[in-house]
Amino acid sequence: MSEFNNVTVVRKANVYFDGKVTSRTVVFEDGSKKTLGFMMAGEYSFDTGAAEVMEMIGGEMDVQLPGSTHWKTFKAGESFDVPANSNFKLVVKEYADYCCAYLED
Repeated sequence: MSEFNNVTVVRKANVYFDGKVTSRTVVFEDGSKKTLGFMMAGEYSFDTGAAEVMEMIGGEMDVQLPGSTHWKTFKAGESFDVPANSNFKLVVKEYADYCCAYLED
């Protein structure tokens, strides 16, 4: 999906890691939410509440998912799942353009 229709976009940005990671929240008619974001080069660690599906739109990132000691690279067109109430680590070498969907239980 290259665009979202009939949505509300929250104007205030979500800003993390001194501005190196930013996103905007998109709210759909059914109340579900996604964020569209951009990460500059760096190493990051995120805590989750809800389960997430992270879809890569552009760039790439190396990801260490919860419970794993291995890193896996994800590029544009690929996605990965993050379980609820967990922590995952990312290494972005150049940039990462992404869409994150938050899943309800």
